[in-house]
Amino acid sequence: MELTEIAALSRPSDKKILLFVLDGLGGLPLEPGGPTELEAALTPHLDELARSGSCGLHEPVAPGVTPGSGPGHLALFGYDPLRYKTGRGVLAALGIGFDLEARDIAARGNFCTLDDRGRIADRRAGRISTEEALPLVDRLEAVEIPGIRTFVRHVKEHRFLLVLRPEAELGAELGDSDPGRTGVEPEAPRPLTPESEATARAIGAWLRGAREALADHPAANMVLLRGFSQLPQWPRFGDLFGVRPFAAAAYPMYRGVARLVGMEATAVEDRLEELALACERAIGEHDFLFLHYKAPDRAGEDGDFDRKVATIEAADAILPRLLDAGPDVVVVTGDHSTPARLRSHSWHPVPFLIHGGAARADAAVGFGESSCAAGSLGLRRGRDLMPLAAARAGRLAKFGA
Repeated sequence: MELTEIAALSRPSDKKILLFVLDGLGGLPLEPGGPTELEAALTPHLDELARSGSCGLHEPVAPGVTPGSGPGHLALFGYDPLRYKTGRGVLAALGIGFDLEARDIAARGNFCTLDDRGRIADRRAGRISTEEALPLVDRLEAVEIPGIRTFVRHVKEHRFLLVLRPEAELGAELGDSDPGRTGVEPEAPRPLTPESEATARAIGAWLRGAREALADHPAANMVLLRGFSQLPQWPRFGDLFGVRPFAAAAYPMYRGVARLVGMEATAVEDRLEELALACERAIGEHDFLFLHYKAPDRAGEDGDFDRKVATIEAADAILPRLLDAGPDVVVVTGDHSTPARLRSHSWHPVPFLIHGGAARADAAVGFGESSCAAGSLGLRRGRDLMPLAAARAGRLAKFGA
């Protein structure tokens, strides 16, 4: 169903929906026949919700496609990520509250480490601290491009935002300079359309200036750019589903994707207790709450199976407090899989549960990949979860006569 058709079915309800996203939740066994990170975790509260709710697996984008965090979350909000496309740059800008203009071109940046041969030794410059990154952002802010105003803003730790504000409209269709792996040189700016050729030249000039500005830093001696994009105009989430939506996230990118679809979004500290407090404060005035928990994804990308297990167990421990806040329908899932075995996002389907509202329980015996695969909701597209949750909350009317 298209979003316009969903919007036409939307109807008022007093039922409240909570979407609790454990970033990178899906995983893989370390050894054949072993448990995934989620299956290894002790999660009595999630298991109980699974047993008394409905479970399944979802593919955020399409079969075999590894999703980025932006597309993964857009799918969870009900938007088809193959149709509603935007780059990481816009999400980073909205996440920190940067006031993008129509012609602006935004890119997400990482400080990185190049070795003496100019190859990438560390894509995140050792995850340098915010305190260490701030003066480096000031250096980048001083890099100029003739005819184009540039803005560089710190985001978090090794991450920053680059915005180009040209005098005349330029294309934003560029390949990333970040190759996504170490041991190779950064990619040269590559235009994907004729309209973006001038933009690629401008970015190339800026990158040369950035390398010169950072040359004496022992770790953050270069930058990587990705997600070149401009601000799109999309249907608003609240209008589509007839809700007053709220989002809480520690990382700006996730607040950015929430704001992109019209959610009120607030910054919280990167602690589960702060997410719970935000939920308790917001649920009285909002019908839909999105809570983002980053820790499982970070552990997965670090290749730390045991730490990812621990982060999932911590999320389970906070669940009673979230439920006590009073949501009527609860969805727990991830935006993608990040198996510690692979140290990266992967294409593997993501487990999900939906609890509450008018629906049947199923045969799932707990919350894990194998159990969810046997659940009544089967294998779904990621964008199906929000309509399913809205239906369970009584927020969708009958289709047709």
